[in-house]
Amino acid sequence: MARVLISMPEKFLDEIDSIATNENRTRSELIREALRSYMHRSQIRNSGKAATNAELLEALLG
Repeated sequence: MARVLISMPEKFLDEIDSIATNENRTRSELIREALRSYMHRSQIRNSGKAATNAELLEALLG
């Protein structure tokens, strides 16, 4: 597995660690899951935009 170095405010990292501890997960697991969730929502948003654009194009082209 690849490693990634990121910078973030100490307070934010403390919040991440607190959540990870409460969920009995590692920091890495929590961050991976958060990124998976973000990517999934982004794909849904983008596919919705594509569908809307296709409908607009169809309406314009008749």
